[in-house]
Amino acid sequence: MEEKNTMMDFLDEIEKSMERIYKGDLLKGTVISVNEETVLVNINYISDGIIRREGMTEDFEYREGDVIPVIVLDPHDAEGNVVLTHREAEELDGWEDLEEAFKSKKRLLAKVTAAVKGGVSATYRNVSCFIPASLLSYRYVEDLSAFAGKTLEVVVEDFDREKKRVVLSRKAVESAERDQQKKQLMKELQAGEMRQGVVTKLMKFGAFVDLGGAEGLIHLDDLAWHRVNDPSEVVSEGDQVTVYVANIEHKTGKISLVLKNVDEDPWKGVADYYKVGDYVEAKVVRLLDFGAFVEVEEGVEGLVHISEISSDRVRKPSDVLKVGDAVQAVILKVDEENKKMSLSIKEAEGQVHDDVELVTEESSATLGDLFGDKFKDFFKK
Repeated sequence: MEEKNTMMDFLDEIEKSMERIYKGDLLKGTVISVNEETVLVNINYISDGIIRREGMTEDFEYREGDVIPVIVLDPHDAEGNVVLTHREAEELDGWEDLEEAFKSKKRLLAKVTAAVKGGVSATYRNVSCFIPASLLSYRYVEDLSAFAGKTLEVVVEDFDREKKRVVLSRKAVESAERDQQKKQLMKELQAGEMRQGVVTKLMKFGAFVDLGGAEGLIHLDDLAWHRVNDPSEVVSEGDQVTVYVANIEHKTGKISLVLKNVDEDPWKGVADYYKVGDYVEAKVVRLLDFGAFVEVEEGVEGLVHISEISSDRVRKPSDVLKVGDAVQAVILKVDEENKKMSLSIKEAEGQVHDDVELVTEESSATLGDLFGDKFKDFFKK
């Protein structure tokens, strides 16, 4: 019985090989051998087919045993060969794949060939496609040429075979992946922990950091303990940073981050060091309609209300002060918990004499030095 089946199979193969093939036929063939000039293909015909260089698909990796689509260019050339083209057959199959992917939203792999006006050109199975700059990534892409030669996973955004127009989107794939990453990250993320991230965007009010699926914001005040006027003073886009997770709003998906070292808070111990009535040297760092902010030491600022700037009437702080001015002031109030200090410049006017010791950073480098000296005096007694 087995011999009979083998004989029948053999006869079927012979019968198939005797079927005529014609120019333009679309066939499936198995690669037999490959060299730089030709690819030999078994097309289940009385003779094998040959694909010459001009019929090969550019950048296609031909491997023995692979099944590929081919179109018959000449069923019997002058040398008796069946001449095939893979390039055109690959394109026909490519159009079929793209149409199916457009309907089903299936993902495909396309290779970017070059940067063009408004985006990049790409190919999928020898079909020319276009990826607009706005669909190349979920982030703004400044250098389109950086994508040339890359193979991207994409979806078909628009398809019109008659007009030979195919628009692809990498952004849709990235956005879907980031949505999944964000859901997982939001489950794991906890306030109070440290995370690694990449600075993605700088704004006037702070810096956005990608934590790997979700972005958090470092507010301007949380970039450093000293005053920061622009985030570019501290970080740049693309910087790798370690941040402290300050707050997570699960309903809105907002994440608040801190870059400055929370363990090095300059306000710690301020109430022990600075007392109401102390005279201090400070630097004007910001002027507003209601007063002037002055820096007492790095990271510690206080407000001189407009009514405390001078004994004379002051209409605007900028009439008598400018940013960078060194001033002498008297401390009126210290609120260490809320990181607030109130000072008066007018109270210090004409009252600072040589015998009055100003509390400055130079007068005592650290709180440890200050209390250390007191302990030394104590033990001498």
